[in-house]
Amino acid sequence: MNLKDKLKYIGNSNQLWSVRHYELTDGWARKMRAFDVHAGNGLQYTVLPDRGMDISLASYKGTNLAYLTCNGETNPAYYEPEGIGWLHTFGGGLLTTCGLTHLGPPSVDDGETLGLHGRYSTIPARQVADCSSWIGDEYQIKLKGIVEEGYLFGNKLRLEREIVSTVGKNEIEITDTITNFGNKPSPYTILYHINLGYPLLSDKAELEINPQETFARDETAVSGMDEFRNFTEPQEQYDEQVFFHKMKGNQEGLAQASLLNKELGIRLNVSFNVNQLPFLAEWKMMGHGEYVLGLEPANVFVKSRKQLREEGSLPFLKPQESLKNKVVISIEEV
Repeated sequence: MNLKDKLKYIGNSNQLWSVRHYELTDGWARKMRAFDVHAGNGLQYTVLPDRGMDISLASYKGTNLAYLTCNGETNPAYYEPEGIGWLHTFGGGLLTTCGLTHLGPPSVDDGETLGLHGRYSTIPARQVADCSSWIGDEYQIKLKGIVEEGYLFGNKLRLEREIVSTVGKNEIEITDTITNFGNKPSPYTILYHINLGYPLLSDKAELEINPQETFARDETAVSGMDEFRNFTEPQEQYDEQVFFHKMKGNQEGLAQASLLNKELGIRLNVSFNVNQLPFLAEWKMMGHGEYVLGLEPANVFVKSRKQLREEGSLPFLKPQESLKNKVVISIEEV
C-alpha cells in the first residue's frame, strides 16, 4: 500500500508522520526554536534552528541513537568563544557542525584569536522554513535555514542547509551549500560532528569502515590503533582516543562508515562524498558518563587553522565561490 492509499485510513497526517514546531522553555535551552521530525517508519529527530540547524535528539523505534553531554540542548547565548569555552555549551546530539572558518584546537592565526571548533553551531539560522510537501506519491519532509558567519573587515561565509527525510524511509539527508559572500578569499573548514551514544553504542557494537589510511592523533591513540573498530563497557579512567581516516570512495566518490549493533539489530550509516569531505575523524571516548563515538566527515584533518596554514593545507573559498556537501545518516535493521 503506498502512502497516499494510507490517507484513506486517517483523519490527520500526524497519525503517520509529523513536523512539530515549538520553543523550548526550560533551563539552558530556554527560548530556542525546535522542530521535532517523525519520519513515519520509526526514525525521529530534533532540529535546532538556533544552533545552525544542527540535530540534537535522535531515536529509532524508541531506541536512542545520539550521545548528549551533561549540558544537553543549550541556547547559544551562553557561548564562550575563548579557548575551550565551546565545550561549556556543547550538547552533543546527533549532529554538531564545526567551522566554518576554523575548527580543531584553539590558536591565534592571521591576528585572530580562535577558540575550539569554531562558531558555527552557536549561530542562529535565518529564513528558517518548513518546505515539506508531496513529491508524486511520496511525502518529503524538508527543513531549510541559512547560517552566516562573518564580521566587518573579516571573513564572510554563508551556509544554506536543507534537511530532508522521505516519509517511510529511515534516512536524514543533509545538503549544505557554502558560499563566500565577502570580497576576499576566506579560509573554509568544516566538520560534521556526528555523536553516537548508548544503547546504539555499547561493547556489543562494531565500527564498519574501510579507510585508505588511518592515523592516530597522538600517543594515546597509537596505543588503541588495533582496536579502533571495537568498544568496551564504560571505563572509570579513560583518555579519549582520536583517529583520522583518509577515506576512499566508489566510482562516484561515495564513502560510508557504519556502527553496527547486532544485539539491537540496528546499523547506523554515515555516507558522504570524498570529493567534498575526504577525511573522517573518529572520536572514541569510553568514560563513565562520557561514553560516545564521534563519526566526523571533514574537509581537513582536525588541526588548528594556524597549523593547517603553516602546512599549506588550509582550504580557501574565493569571493562568490560556492560548493556543496551532502551527508546522509541512515538506519537499517539487520
